[in-house]
Amino acid sequence: MPATATERVLLDEEALQRTLRRIAHEIVEKHPDLTALGLVGIYTRGATLAQRLRDLIEEYTGARVPTGALDITFYRDDVTLRAEQRAHPQPVVKATRLDFPLEGKSVVVVDDVLYTGRTIRSAIEAIFDYGRPERVQLAVLVDRGHRELPIRPDYVGKNLPTARTERVNVELVEVDEVDRVVLIHP
Repeated sequence: MPATATERVLLDEEALQRTLRRIAHEIVEKHPDLTALGLVGIYTRGATLAQRLRDLIEEYTGARVPTGALDITFYRDDVTLRAEQRAHPQPVVKATRLDFPLEGKSVVVVDDVLYTGRTIRSAIEAIFDYGRPERVQLAVLVDRGHRELPIRPDYVGKNLPTARTERVNVELVEVDEVDRVVLIHP
């Protein structure tokens, strides 16, 4: 009989909202010209977080920052590896939405959890297929370590050293009907 996994809530709804507010403030502080800023979230939860950050930035400054959503499925270098672990071997592909020009923009890529860095590498590759931004930065809700590529976030909600056997799940109301970050230990 397999052992049951244990869950520990790392960020509840209030802590998650406070963390996003802090990240939004940091982005505003580092971008005095918000007309040269764009947010690009990685599907699924990164895209949702990017929308929330956009709304917070607008609340603080009155400026509506262009926001897009990026599907990196075909840019991943581990699709076949991941497919072997799934019930459905075909990856689900979503439509990339980048409705603003990237040229001359400072683009902040938004994701929920930073782990090996491979997702971010894929996102950067995908972004450059759509244009050449002036600069690319990274905002993540959770950095759990274990990098395999030289990727470092510019904005971090929570640094969380984890074991490779553990999982970090970000759950958002828009997708999961609850706002929280959970550490799952096998």
